[in-house]
Formats: sequence, C-alpha cells, structure tokens
Amino acid sequence: MKTASETLIADLIERTRQHLNEVEKFKTLTLKELNWRSAHNSWSILECIEHLNLYGDFYLPEIAKRISASKHGPAEFFKSGIIGNYFAEGMLPKEKLNKMKTFRDKNPLGSKLDISTLDRFIDQQKKTLELLDKARHKDLTKIKTAISITKLLKLRLGDTFRVVIYHNQRHLMQAAKVLAGQKKTNLATA
Repeated sequence: MKTASETLIADLIERTRQHLNEVEKFKTLTLKELNWRSAHNSWSILECIEHLNLYGDFYLPEIAKRISASKHGPAEFFKSGIIGNYFAEGMLPKEKLNKMKTFRDKNPLGSKLDISTLDRFIDQQKKTLELLDKARHKDLTKIKTAISITKLLKLRLGDTFRVVIYHNQRHLMQAAKVLAGQKKTNLATA
C-alpha cells in the first residue's frame, strides 16, 4: 500500500478521535454494566479497554522514542511494508470478528477494573493524537519501531500506527457488542 503521508495521518487522527468519543460514552455506564460479561470466559467492556491499555503501555513509549530519535524529515508518501500491511489489515474489524489468541500478559480476563481503566485509555488516545501530530514532520516509512510480540521484527512507523489504531477499533467494536448483548439480555429478563 502506498498513500500520501498526510492522508494516512488524517485518517488515523479521525479514527482516534472516534475512539475517544466512544469511550467517553462508556463513562456514563455503571460499574456493574462496565464489568458485565456474556460468559465466564468472555471479556467485559472494561476488559476490552484494559487489553488496549496494555498494548498502549508498550507502543506509545516506543513510538515516542523512535519519533524523537529520528533525523528523517517528512516524506510525501508512506509505503507500507509487506508484514506491517498484513498485520494492519488483519486488525481491521470485520462484520463477524475473527477470533485471535491473546498473549497471556495482554489478557485482562478476571482483572479487578474500574472507571480508571477508561480514563487511562482516554489519556493514551490523547497521547496518540500528539504523536500523530509529531509524525507529520517525520518519514513514516524510514522510521522503524519494535513490536510487542518479538524483538526480531520491526515495523515502519506508519504501519505501527495503523496496527495500534486498527486494534483499538477492533476491540471497541467488541466492547460495543458486549454492551448490545447486555441490553438484549436485560430486555429478555425484564
């Protein structure tokens, strides 16, 4: 995939703003609603968000470090790498979400979570917006970042942003489905 760098950044900023708005709406729910699960082994809304926080804890400092250390100025176009594009496209939510195995250290199932989980995600999204703005002045293709699953692989900065933001989108869709399932269950028992 090859696209204008500014077009990619504008798209990622818009997605991130949507994610912020979605999570702000979750703040109107009760703690009971936020922790509700459809089954003992499925995630609650807060567990979906905490999963994203755990990834943000790795990626946001990594992205910030690579942007600040880079001497590569802006480039008009971003060219995705084969592996980075594969990872990013695989993260995009589909109508029926394909299940993916979660690494144990990123699985929040059974964690004791509260409203601060949402606040943490909101703070991370604000940081993401700052980093996207800084990335406007950098080469999204030449800057490489580490990834959370292996030290042997690095992704282009543009691909890393896409993976992280598409992953957020995927799990926010999952959280919305949890809420819809909860409302459906409440109606059936009323």
